[in-house]
Amino acid sequence: MSNPRWLYRVGVLSCAAALTACSSGGDNAESAGTSEPTSPVQSAPIPEPLVATYDGGLYVLDGETLELRQDIPLDGFLRVNPAGDDAHVLVTTNEGFRILDAASGQLTDETFPAAEAGHVVPHGETTVLFADGSGEITAFDPHALADGMPETQTFTTPQPHHGVAVILSDGTLVHSLGDAESRTGAVALQGDREIARNEDCPGLHGETVVADEEVVLGCENGALIFANGRFTKVASPTPYGRIGNIKGHDDSPVALGDMKIDPDAELERPTQFSLIDTTTDKLTLVQLPPSVSYSFRSLARGPQAEALILGTDGKLYVFDPVTGAQIKTIDVTGAWTEPDDWQDPRPTVFTREDVVYVTDPATRQIHLLDLQSGTVTASVTLDQAPNELSGAVGHDH
Repeated sequence: MSNPRWLYRVGVLSCAAALTACSSGGDNAESAGTSEPTSPVQSAPIPEPLVATYDGGLYVLDGETLELRQDIPLDGFLRVNPAGDDAHVLVTTNEGFRILDAASGQLTDETFPAAEAGHVVPHGETTVLFADGSGEITAFDPHALADGMPETQTFTTPQPHHGVAVILSDGTLVHSLGDAESRTGAVALQGDREIARNEDCPGLHGETVVADEEVVLGCENGALIFANGRFTKVASPTPYGRIGNIKGHDDSPVALGDMKIDPDAELERPTQFSLIDTTTDKLTLVQLPPSVSYSFRSLARGPQAEALILGTDGKLYVFDPVTGAQIKTIDVTGAWTEPDDWQDPRPTVFTREDVVYVTDPATRQIHLLDLQSGTVTASVTLDQAPNELSGAVGHDH
């Protein structure tokens, strides 16, 4: 069962002026694809479970050794996200967000129903799901997943859109605004009261929470910061400066974002990234070495909040998030080019605590890196090329 304190906190959001509450969910949706594992049921929990998608299924690996522990066939293009605890991962399917018990290597039949399942945002005691096709927001306590399908609270935005939402520890709900054609900004609500709104964030995409629970959102003209009950717009230093992917760290006030500056490009391969400092409300651009670009799966944060960029030259670049100075590089993969189709595999970086993982679809490998020593400490070669990479990421309840 969900924590009663959590239920009260989220429940007070149910009558927001710009947000119409829906009844609590909890019924299972019809599951998608084949879910019979090709290896036996795990008798002991998989340590630090790591999950990689491939064309036709999911790999579940031991995050400490990279040993393949489970191969789960599942049809369709699959996306994976941390569910918010130390055991579960959410798998995006046509029906919604399906629960993978990664610690036991078992894909359950339980699904959070969603029309066009989109972003997953775990933060603190709450994980928030966004359904692009309906504009519905679903919130639940991820620690309740240990007891089965958790109780939920669901809300609906004014119009369906490709959006995102997050619930802060004081119950404040921050969510995007938009429609089927565009996103324009964000709103913050406490209970039934709108406390802040900003609609100067065209193409809003990407969300993260940094130190002191400040929310940073990406725009096509910079970034939007929600802090101390109000929004602050941080303009891009270029006329068009699209931030669409952002990574934060609980111990750093600086958010790491990508940066695209060509509004006419069908596929821009960026050569610079952004650092958004929420203490100064300043956005700084940092250039990569000549001829090096990256993709939307190249950004991550290190254990000391380092800014990590996986470059197309096969190197993992480590930057100081405050100064933007390059600290070191680590050779990981061969040179690569971002594919035209965003769903196609490309090298991907995933981090949790002091561990860094990198995929190399060209060699069908996943690598484990030691950031301090700057070395690859373990590798595994899989039967299929890995695509998306995620894992269980949570904290003590």
